[in-house]
Amino acid sequence: MKLQQLKYIVEVVNHSLNVSSTAESLYTSQPGISKQVRLLEDELGVQIFERSGKHLTRVTPSGEEIVKISREILSRVESIKSVAGEHTHPEKGTLNITTTHTQARYALPDVIKGFKNRYPAVSLHMHQGTPSQMSDAIAKGTADFAIATEALHLYQDAIMLPCYHWNRSIVVTKDHPLAQLQQVTIEDLAAFELVTYVFGFTGRSALDSAFNKAGLKPKIVFTATDADVIKTYVRLGIGVGVIASMAMDEERDSDLVAIDASHIFDASTTTIGFKRGSFLKSYMFDFMERFAPHLTRPIVEQATMLKNNHEIEEMFKDINLPVR
Repeated sequence: MKLQQLKYIVEVVNHSLNVSSTAESLYTSQPGISKQVRLLEDELGVQIFERSGKHLTRVTPSGEEIVKISREILSRVESIKSVAGEHTHPEKGTLNITTTHTQARYALPDVIKGFKNRYPAVSLHMHQGTPSQMSDAIAKGTADFAIATEALHLYQDAIMLPCYHWNRSIVVTKDHPLAQLQQVTIEDLAAFELVTYVFGFTGRSALDSAFNKAGLKPKIVFTATDADVIKTYVRLGIGVGVIASMAMDEERDSDLVAIDASHIFDASTTTIGFKRGSFLKSYMFDFMERFAPHLTRPIVEQATMLKNNHEIEEMFKDINLPVR
């Protein structure tokens, strides 16, 4: 059994069982990958993949377990390299972050700027994605950190640390009827067509939950993953916007009115997560503390010793998280 063989089967799964695409990404030949996969199956005495002719059709039940363990082994190998790098080049490396547009556009710029000034030799990459894409990136090791709010159940093999609470604002044009009210109720909001986030993005579940509790159904006519797009359609008169309060810019959005909606919707919590068992370099600890000052290295290390994210939630329940 060779590490190269384990890497091949993991990458084949990552490329949806397309061996040709896998070979291209690894700069090797398709026959070479197929041969090594067969040799591994022969050595183990089980099929990892089912086949139809020359094509792989699915991962077998035993193959699922083998691929899972292979991911863990390869992750450990990368951790060994990271440990060595921490001692030889502690301020040099890469940092891959996966997150949503709202976090990338409104929560991270100052953090990224400060981090890059401090660690110019660290290559930092930002990837925007859906909740499932973000959790997959953590599971596969293609991202070091996920900064997420929704679908935290997808991160079973990750350590998710709470960073801050945030809520929503109702966004309208200055001449809109809601702008004239002293306080907007959910019944008021239900009377208008809404433009807001796509389901599964940026705390959208809190909006749906609030309407469900009130026995109302929101009239959602337009959704987007990007708060700036939502504001554009508010300006066009398509509907009333409901977005993260942090996504309002006093200067750029001076033509709009932001109405606090914290009395209508429950606050959401943004978390930062990384794969359980991964090795964190010093600059990674620093990045987390820059993003959420209460996440000091001792606190993060303490959290990594806990069994699951429920225990982590209990650990942080008495900490007053900042509100944005």
